[in-house]
Amino acid sequence: MEDPYLRSFALFFALFNPFLMSIYLLDLIRGLPTRVFSGALIRGSLISAAVFVLFAWGGEAFFRDYLQVRFASFQIFGGIIFLLIGLRYVFSGAHAITSMRDNPSAMAGSIAMPIMIGPGTVSASVVIGTRLPLPGAAAVIIGTLALTVTILVVMKIVHDKLKQRHAAMTDRYIDLVGRMSALLIGTIAIDMIITGLASSGFIPE
Repeated sequence: MEDPYLRSFALFFALFNPFLMSIYLLDLIRGLPTRVFSGALIRGSLISAAVFVLFAWGGEAFFRDYLQVRFASFQIFGGIIFLLIGLRYVFSGAHAITSMRDNPSAMAGSIAMPIMIGPGTVSASVVIGTRLPLPGAAAVIIGTLALTVTILVVMKIVHDKLKQRHAAMTDRYIDLVGRMSALLIGTIAIDMIITGLASSGFIPE
């Protein structure tokens, strides 16, 4: 996959991972009407899009000039965060993800933290900003967010239709897909850590 747009989309979509995010938001999917859930998800996505486009525009200079830290350190930290999320889900299932976030009622502005706005996705925004011109980077970021929100809303609608008759089967399917997705998250996390270590000179590239 040599096309930078496809590579950037694949990276961002893998990190957002609507299947794993659906586990993280499972209490909201089960407890909120579709319209309320969709509205909260869209507001969180708009906030996220603004943050990601800002980091895609500022790039490594934001970390170097304003935060006085190396971007490689942020990549390593983001990789560790995603690695912990992936490991906890692989070994503990859905409870590991739902136990990592705050009360669902407090999630209006930061609805999918630390999965939607976190070190991993911010690092990916910076990487996409170095690969693509700003309009292209913004299009990839916004398009990926829109696709993720659409999939999550569809999953919410399907869950509501099946939860009464096929609740046990739906829960097993969600758990299986979540564990498989967590393996991908863990793989990306290791790659982020290796990239950060190589950029810092700790290991050869």
